[in-house]
Amino acid sequence: MHRLLRTVVAVAFLVAVAACADPDDWSRSRPVPAPAGVLGAGFTDPATPPTPEAVITPSPGSWSSVRPAEGYRVVLLTAGEDAPTRALVTAVTDWAAAEEVSLKTVTADVTKPVDAIVAAMQMRPDLIVSAGNDLIDPLALVSPNHLDQQFLIVGAEIAEPTHNVTAVDWTGASFRGEGLGAASAFDPASFTGERCAAAIRAGVAAVLHDVTGIVLWLDQF
Repeated sequence: MHRLLRTVVAVAFLVAVAACADPDDWSRSRPVPAPAGVLGAGFTDPATPPTPEAVITPSPGSWSSVRPAEGYRVVLLTAGEDAPTRALVTAVTDWAAAEEVSLKTVTADVTKPVDAIVAAMQMRPDLIVSAGNDLIDPLALVSPNHLDQQFLIVGAEIAEPTHNVTAVDWTGASFRGEGLGAASAFDPASFTGERCAAAIRAGVAAVLHDVTGIVLWLDQF
């Protein structure tokens, strides 16, 4: 009788421990969960899918029905304390909270940005979101050598993205690295809350539906 009681108590304890285990355990690999929703009309032209490195202009709201699965793993990789970077970081964290995304943040030391990118990749996220111009040149160096890792750059872009690097840009942003500068005059005021929120949602929608290796241009805001 006592042995049975001890067994019951032990089983109950193990069940309790399992119930209390961290549901946000990234140490366990699993397939990337399928998203909910589909891209709307005007996101891309179904008859002519975008070519690698293309710039597309999706219709406003054509991404609004797409949602990541709960627990989608995202690392926010950020560098800098300037106002545009802060606006992007706020947009990403707000989006993650609203969509119940599992979000971790890596803040790069601007003197060792590659170390931060490597740290982010070692977490094995479904997606790395980059915010901050100081990360562009390091990402251009690292991303072609890690084609199995998806990257999303918001508010900037790299000059020759591989298929695993997607960017969301607009007039007033579009920094492309040292020596290349911006495709247009840089304007910190263009990093509005509305535009940054649209950028993360549109970019993630593209990645979730494998429309990658391109630049999404959001000048409608």
